[in-house]
Amino acid sequence: MQPRTQSFIAFLVFLGLSFSAATFGAFFPPGEWYAALDKPSWNPPNWLFGPVWTVLYLMIAGAGWRIQQKFGFKAKSALLFWAAQMVLNAMWSWLFFGLQRPGLAFAEIVLLWLSIATTIVLFWRRDRAAGLLMVPYLLWVSFASLLNFTLWQLNA
Repeated sequence: MQPRTQSFIAFLVFLGLSFSAATFGAFFPPGEWYAALDKPSWNPPNWLFGPVWTVLYLMIAGAGWRIQQKFGFKAKSALLFWAAQMVLNAMWSWLFFGLQRPGLAFAEIVLLWLSIATTIVLFWRRDRAAGLLMVPYLLWVSFASLLNFTLWQLNA
């Protein structure tokens, strides 16, 4: 197989892994429970989440792919953190919307935030572009963490 073909297949794998988290999360839509929650005035409209996450998942996939392409198994710890943050990403929707446990989801999103921050540091040391691709994700999860905490407190 030619290197360009291998690289393209690797990119598709990273896209597939990223969007698997999105697909898992889609099994737990906001629904009536979320609609009935008291929300802060700065709560984004529901339509915004899909486009934002689509762009973020593309960037997350691109970051992981860059590291894998440049360093392969030499970047094992960085890629393991990339995988861990994807698992945590997928789990949040289940905890928040599926189980309707905003307190538990907040504890989990803190772990997600820490894993993303660690991934950024590990990526940045190897490839700044890969690290930079993860920064908007960290910023969005920072906002989501504040929103999660606020929803939990408003509805406790």
